[in-house]
Amino acid sequence: MSHWSKEEIAVFHQRVTAKLALLEERIEEYRELTKPIPPENAIGRVSRMDAINNRSINEAALRTAEKQKADLLRAMERLNDDKFGLCHACGETIPIGRILLVPGATRCVKCSG
Repeated sequence: MSHWSKEEIAVFHQRVTAKLALLEERIEEYRELTKPIPPENAIGRVSRMDAINNRSINEAALRTAEKQKADLLRAMERLNDDKFGLCHACGETIPIGRILLVPGATRCVKCSG
């Protein structure tokens, strides 16, 4: 059973920090794009329908970005856990790349399928 090295943990921490910064920017953009459309805006009925549809799409993207952020923050909290980065099923090391893509991953690819 191998754990991540200190260098791997440092790389993970650095990459998560960078990813969190990007997500924070995206979340702010989505919040701006999902603000209510005032009815007094004279944009026309079809344009208003498009705007409402786009707003729904941006709201879904906002929820996804917020979930990714929460998952990454939880992964950072688990860094000090002895079992962090180890598959809960087989005990093998979960690659850093997998946890960066799926921060809530507690199983390796082989055991998750």
